[in-house]
Amino acid sequence: MSFTPQIQDSDVALIERSMSTMLDYKSVAEFVPGPGIARLNLKFDIAKLQEALQECLRREEFMGGMQDQGFSTLPLTQRPGQTEWTANDLSGRYWLRADDRYLEEPREDLVPEVDFSEFNPKFKGTYFEFVYQELSKRFPIGRTRILSKGLYNCNSWHRDPEPRLHIPVLSNPGSLFVVNHHVTHLPADGSVYFTDTRAYHTALNGGEQHRVHIVAALAYDQVKE
Repeated sequence: MSFTPQIQDSDVALIERSMSTMLDYKSVAEFVPGPGIARLNLKFDIAKLQEALQECLRREEFMGGMQDQGFSTLPLTQRPGQTEWTANDLSGRYWLRADDRYLEEPREDLVPEVDFSEFNPKFKGTYFEFVYQELSKRFPIGRTRILSKGLYNCNSWHRDPEPRLHIPVLSNPGSLFVVNHHVTHLPADGSVYFTDTRAYHTALNGGEQHRVHIVAALAYDQVKE
């Protein structure tokens, strides 16, 4: 296209320089580490993870009532002897700046992660129990949940009291994780990802398939404010 601008200024120069090159659009389907997000050496069998998901869903439906619209969960760990879960158990404390006041405010109550020390007996014998055991040999593990996100959906922009480990079970190239200013895709290939969710973050699913992750809270000292 031939176009001669009537005004030549720094904005025009910036756009013309940008139009002379093409951004890399292929690497966005890969994992790119950054501040607050890293891939561990530990890895699990993705086929067994996906088989375990189907087995768990045969035993228990997703909780939260939003499987098609957004966030829903299966609790893999619990307080010893626990039989019922509150909405706060499934979500827990987080902070966000919800409106144009830019004022940070807490939502929900703090959940002591160390209390969730027992694997949910409903899912005993599944590959997820093996995953939990392997993680627990290495790290202090608190609430461990299977989290599902619906199509074309994202979480709030928030921060949590503790970091998390993510193990994608089902994913797609439009499934992205953002920590502060860094965004990347987490492929479902059995990898384990450290996400420092004490920073502001969100997860989004811009694809045409559900995004399902195992999310394990790291029960180190929690941020209180």
